[in-house]
Amino acid sequence: MSVPGPYQAAPGPSSAPTAPPSYEETVAVNGYYPTPPAPVPGPTTGLVAGPDGKGMSPPSYYTQPVPVPNANAIAVQTVYVQQPVTFFDRPVQMCCPSCSKMIVTQLSYNAGALTWLSCGSLCLLGCVAGCCFIPFCVDALQDVDHYCPNCKALLGTYKRL
Repeated sequence: MSVPGPYQAAPGPSSAPTAPPSYEETVAVNGYYPTPPAPVPGPTTGLVAGPDGKGMSPPSYYTQPVPVPNANAIAVQTVYVQQPVTFFDRPVQMCCPSCSKMIVTQLSYNAGALTWLSCGSLCLLGCVAGCCFIPFCVDALQDVDHYCPNCKALLGTYKRL
């Protein structure tokens, strides 16, 4: 009767190592509880023959526990954040926050700080015969209000100064 050497596997069932568990088996994606790994068949000495014929200990597998869903879980609410709209002296295409429709804003021109400063400057230069009121007729010197054409709500203002 021969005794196996220190580098030989003991006779018995197959001493080939088994494949590690898949990702789903490890983290139990499809189930609530992890499944334990299958027992690794091996010799009674605890050594498994490696690819080079040397003995090695069987690999140990760990499973991560998956939290049990709570019956009192809070529902998740999706929030959509609309980017702020920057108003200039041109019409803007946007979604109206009042009527929730896609619109192109209507413009309205009003006298603002630049209009009054221009008027005062022309008065100081000697244009007092009515020429100092020209800035009130020039849209490029006035502030711009943006309105919704559908619900007539004021959406924003562009101030020149």
